[in-house]
Amino acid sequence: MVQRFNGPVVLFCALFCLTAARAQFSTADANATRSASGQFVITGSPRFSPLAHLSELATNTDFVRLEPALLSVTAERIKNSLRQELGIDPNAPWRGKIFLVLHPAQSLDEEVLIISQPFLKGWNYRVELPDVMPQPRFMRAMTSVLLMELASHSAKPGGHSAEIPEWLADGLAEQLLAADQRWVVLSSPDKTINGLPQKRTVTNERGLDPLADARKILRVQPALTFEELSWPTDTQLNGEDGGAYHASAQLFVTGLLALKDGPARLRAMIDMLPACYNWQTAFQNSFRDIFPRPLDVEKWWSLQVVGFAARERGSMWTPAVSREKLDEILAVPVNVRASSNALPTFAEVSLQTVIRSFENPRQTEILRTKWRDLQVAQLRMAGPLAVLADSYRRALAGYLGERVGTGTTTTFHYGRQFPLTPPKVSAAETLKKLDMLDAQRRAGESSVKPDVLQLR
Repeated sequence: MVQRFNGPVVLFCALFCLTAARAQFSTADANATRSASGQFVITGSPRFSPLAHLSELATNTDFVRLEPALLSVTAERIKNSLRQELGIDPNAPWRGKIFLVLHPAQSLDEEVLIISQPFLKGWNYRVELPDVMPQPRFMRAMTSVLLMELASHSAKPGGHSAEIPEWLADGLAEQLLAADQRWVVLSSPDKTINGLPQKRTVTNERGLDPLADARKILRVQPALTFEELSWPTDTQLNGEDGGAYHASAQLFVTGLLALKDGPARLRAMIDMLPACYNWQTAFQNSFRDIFPRPLDVEKWWSLQVVGFAARERGSMWTPAVSREKLDEILAVPVNVRASSNALPTFAEVSLQTVIRSFENPRQTEILRTKWRDLQVAQLRMAGPLAVLADSYRRALAGYLGERVGTGTTTTFHYGRQFPLTPPKVSAAETLKKLDMLDAQRRAGESSVKPDVLQLR
């Protein structure tokens, strides 16, 4: 059974023939290199890809040049760093062996193949890697297979391989690349001088803030929604969206780890994956007391995004100022004439009146302006009001048929993913949402003092 997953690209294959498994995962190669713990077995081609000698790659630290001896060290470092992020003892025993098979790269965007195979009482994994590849893609492949191996510890004999959510693998991969100033990926020699190989060390020093790169990206691009993180597209997984998906995934994972018992909850989720046919079930079970409903995850994530952006944009408004700004945005100024000959007088109408009474293109122009104003203003609003402003923005986006983030809505049919145009929400449904949000806003304003505003 072969499943194709979007991404850098990673393929996960489950092979169920035991004889094939023995052939695929043979350890008989006398030239294989084994890591210090014995978990990783690395084999490689006797020659490098011609791409390894390109001058433009020699000093480009976005790419790694892999060879067995150095890869055995790097693999152990990645495993230990991943375990540290998840609160696992680096010396905790492992179960499944991971076979890393290097081959000469044919291009700089080659696929990575991960084969999972039940073996005796556990699972073994084979990862086929090009010897020259982008560093983020290499990190994602290693993070993915290590998460699969961790999940297999709780798998029952005869069960299925765990489905690792894309956001978890990518978020942790980005965090590992950015979090540790001492992080070092060993890369093979790029040249020889006087007969001596000159080795290249790829070091990532991102400063004290592991989210520094994510801040740069999300400063100019909106973060993805929880739904978009759950179903990323090929464009997003490949980083062709300007990095918004990877930055969002890192921020999402970092936020979960910061929750009370966050690392333990993520470990529990990973342990549940083999017993679940989708990761959403394991996620809900692990975080149920924090997010009783799926809507609670979306609200929490919206607040995370708003708070993250607000800290970057400058000081936030007080609750009183935030309330005034929101009232100002939601009011639509119009000129009203009592009769055809009367002078116009100034008045304000609601968004609902615009939807009910205004005709296109005037209606669309007003609503798009309000939608953009809400998007900008929510970055500086006090927390609860920022979430409320985001809800108004989403209601307008639905009516206008606009995407609320950078991704696209997708559907799946027989394992294939197809992009769809976001469906427009009907006027009746939008009016209902706006009325509900108005009621929520009035209840919050009347129940507390101006500078201690809380929304129910």
